[in-house]
Amino acid sequence: MTAPADDEVDQEAMMAEWEAAEGGDDGGDGDGDGGSGGGGGGGGDDQDDLAAEWEAMMAGDGDGGGGGGGAMSSDTGAGQSTRVLNQDEIDSLLGFDDEHDDGGETSGIQAILNSALVSYERLPMLEVVFDRLVRLMSTSLRNFTSDNVEVSLDNIASIRFGDYLNSIPLPAMLSVFKAEEWDNYGLITVDSSLIYSIVDVLLGGRRGTAAMRIEGRPYTTIERSLVERMVHVMLSDLSAAFEPLSPVTFRFDRLETNPRFATISRPSNAAIVIRLRIDMEDRGGRLEMMLPYATLEPVRELLLQMFMGEKFGRDSIWETHLAEELWLTNVELEAVLDQMTMKLGDIFKLEVGSQLMLGASPTSRVHLRCGEVMLYTGKMGRKGEKMAVKIEDRLIQTEEDGL
Repeated sequence: MTAPADDEVDQEAMMAEWEAAEGGDDGGDGDGDGGSGGGGGGGGDDQDDLAAEWEAMMAGDGDGGGGGGGAMSSDTGAGQSTRVLNQDEIDSLLGFDDEHDDGGETSGIQAILNSALVSYERLPMLEVVFDRLVRLMSTSLRNFTSDNVEVSLDNIASIRFGDYLNSIPLPAMLSVFKAEEWDNYGLITVDSSLIYSIVDVLLGGRRGTAAMRIEGRPYTTIERSLVERMVHVMLSDLSAAFEPLSPVTFRFDRLETNPRFATISRPSNAAIVIRLRIDMEDRGGRLEMMLPYATLEPVRELLLQMFMGEKFGRDSIWETHLAEELWLTNVELEAVLDQMTMKLGDIFKLEVGSQLMLGASPTSRVHLRCGEVMLYTGKMGRKGEKMAVKIEDRLIQTEEDGL
């Protein structure tokens, strides 16, 4: 029973020798004869290797091995330990950390690769549109199912289209729809829980019992028809949600169960995913709506607004003030009797008293212009002691003239 105590004493003695050796290397004792210092510095390769391993295990970061192994590192290099990354650190470096997958945050190399993605936060109006969609869907699905339906927005994230298709949990139904005015497509994914819940509710299932899931078989025609009707309701609400921003019609295109057949964009293209949660008392499921950024490109300027109806770079007060000042601006009008073309040599021959023969008669019309713009035509005359022009025609067209 005394063996563990002896081991502890031996380990304490060994640690004391190592501390004494470190003290001798760092500056040492001034009253020693140098014997202990020599023992600490040259006690053999095995002892230094063992000390370096112990210090690496205790410190964990390799910093502790520099003091005691410094005397031996110049001879053998064994005192310096190499840091080895574990699997969690490698996953964090590559950006495949499971802790950040749910929050949508990436790190490491994965963050660098996804830096080209356009963050939905740069499109503030999207949150307004989807918040309006949630409120519209809550009302329409209650009327559709005649049940108490609660729709909530889980999150909005940016993702590449290929990564999204690979992340879809199967079995599921994928509805492809087209934005008519934007001439592009979108995707609605309904998971199996929501499919069976909708079928159970619409076909008169009892309340208080969870929807039964039957895996390993394809969806029946009735199930596909009921889900298609629900998708039509959602697309109508999505059109109404975008209505204040930009009128658009979302038309149902087709229903697929294989993600490969629902490819509407290149795998590397960026897209935005809206995850919705639909609860019907104790039943419900998830619904995801995917819109490629190419689909939203026609209304990108509108989605950049901070609030509905925002006008970029325009100030109505300044515009009104500028318009009022323009009406008070003085412009110079020129009355042109006639124009003629002459050679440069003839112009240089002109002297005081030379005459220019114009092709205008006393009854010819005079053109009034401002700079290079012809404004009016009229007849030249005299009023009192001043020359006057009577305007007869207007050459410029305004909005009243039908321009």
